[in-house]
Amino acid sequence: MTLPPDGHVHSEWSWDAPLGAMERSCARAAELGLPSIAFTEHVDHTAWTVTPGSLDGDGHLAGLVTPEGRLTPPAFDAAGYLAAIDRCRERFPGLRILSGMEVGEPHWHAEAVAGLLGAGRFDRVLGSLHCLPLRSGDGLGEPLRAGDGLGEPLRAGDGFAEPPEHYGRRAAAEVVRHYLAEVVTLVTESAAFAVLAHIDYPIRSWPVRTAGPFDPRAFEEEFRHALRATARSGRALEINTRLPLDPLLLRWWHEEGGDAVAFGSDAHEPSKIAHGLREAAAMARAHGFRPGADPYDLWSRAG
Repeated sequence: MTLPPDGHVHSEWSWDAPLGAMERSCARAAELGLPSIAFTEHVDHTAWTVTPGSLDGDGHLAGLVTPEGRLTPPAFDAAGYLAAIDRCRERFPGLRILSGMEVGEPHWHAEAVAGLLGAGRFDRVLGSLHCLPLRSGDGLGEPLRAGDGLGEPLRAGDGFAEPPEHYGRRAAAEVVRHYLAEVVTLVTESAAFAVLAHIDYPIRSWPVRTAGPFDPRAFEEEFRHALRATARSGRALEINTRLPLDPLLLRWWHEEGGDAVAFGSDAHEPSKIAHGLREAAAMARAHGFRPGADPYDLWSRAG
C-alpha cells in the first residue's frame, strides 16, 4: 500500500523540536516515497503552569520555564520559516512540500493567529487543544468538581495547564470530559484551521497506574459530541500516529458525518517521519475513507 501524505511534521522552526531539521526531514520523506510532507510548526500563545521538576532531563523545555513554574512558548518566526520552506522546495523538486502551522488554542488567541496567518501562504493549518484552564484561587488553580465549568467561557486571571498537570489535581475522567467539551468550543469559535489535530491528546498522558487502562467507550457520548461538532464545522479529523488512534473513534467520526481525514506522524525529528502511517491508512480504508484525486489531498468519505 502506498503511504499517505504526512500532514503533521515539526522541524527546527517549532519551539519544542530541538532535534527537528527541515531539510533532513524532506530527505527522509523522499527516501520513503511520501507523496507530500506538511511542516505544521507549533504556534502557541498560551502560557501554562508546569510542576517544578516535571521537566527535569529536558534542558530545552526546562529553559523556557520561569522560576514561578510558567512555560511561555517563544514567538514563531514566520518569515524565517517560509524562507526555509522555499529553500527545501528548490532542493527537493520531486516532493510536494506544504507550509503550515499547528495553532494551539486559536479560539483564545484569534487576533494573534490572524496576524500570523496574514504573514504569508500556509497550505495546511491544524487546530490543536493542548491546555485546559485552571481555576484561580491558590495561585496554581483549584481542582474542578465533577461537571463544574464544562463549556464555560474562560475568565481573566485563570491559569492553564496541559493534561498531565490536571491529572494530578482531579479525577482523570473529568479531565477527558473537560477536554472534549473544550474541543467543541474550539471548532465552533475558530475559523482559523482546516484540520482538528489529535482529538485523543489527553490519552497520551492518561494515568494508567491510578485510573486503569483507557477505554473510549466510557466517554462515547463526549467523543461523539466533539466529533459531531467537528464534522458540522466542515473540518477534517486528523489520524495522529504519535499514539495509535483507537478505531472506535474513527468509526464514530464516520457515523457522526465526518467527511475527511488527514494523517500525521507528529514527528519532531526526521527519524519519526511517516511513523505509523501505513497502519493508519489501512484503518481509514476499513472505515470508509479513500485517497483524493491527488496523492497529497485529504482522504474523503467513500461514495
